[in-house]
Amino acid sequence: MPTLTVETLCSEAALFSAAESRHPEPLLYGVTDGKAVGTYLEQKFKLYLKGRYEFVEGNSASGIDFPGLLVDVKVTSIRQPQSSCPFKSARQKIFGLGYSLIIFVYDKTDNSENRSATLNILHTIYVNAERTADFQMTRGIRNILENEGNQDDLIAFMLDRNLPIDEIEAANIANDILRNPPIQGFLTIFNALQWRLPYGRVIERAGQEEGVIAVYRANLLGRKAPNQIQHLE
Repeated sequence: MPTLTVETLCSEAALFSAAESRHPEPLLYGVTDGKAVGTYLEQKFKLYLKGRYEFVEGNSASGIDFPGLLVDVKVTSIRQPQSSCPFKSARQKIFGLGYSLIIFVYDKTDNSENRSATLNILHTIYVNAERTADFQMTRGIRNILENEGNQDDLIAFMLDRNLPIDEIEAANIANDILRNPPIQGFLTIFNALQWRLPYGRVIERAGQEEGVIAVYRANLLGRKAPNQIQHLE
């Protein structure tokens, strides 16, 4: 079997999304637990891929679904499009999560006549790792740098934004920012024991920003623009 790549992962995610949107599933009838729905879809997608490609499966140690590709799968309802991810470092909010995301956004409907549920996949979005930082945090930092900001300005900004760090770490991060300014991120990241990730912005911007790719939209198989394909890997 061929080896799974990021490009084929996205292509297959589009096909899977279209097929799943037509599939009545009795196991999900009456289920309101978003985690249960997410687990169902993630496992089904990986099983779908296992019959077609070779790839390294994620586990609790790796923390992501496709460690060989550095891609994690997220599944969320359109009614409250958000999920969580492990908190590793406050730096993730500035420099990105360290891996890419493929996000399935669904609308679940129950059919009482045949006692089944359908997951209508409305959006499937690929967010490149370099775009997984917090939108407002990276925008603020980039504005400071564009306006001749220095280390003190960056430290004050990070502490004002309640980034979970002390002043020593803020100074270390500020030095890293000056050496390696962050790329504009497109996630919204809430501080918590786990990062909370609302997806409203990436749903809005998918297909409009480099590295935020509309893999699939409801009733339309997404086609990646040529200038986006080169940024998938």
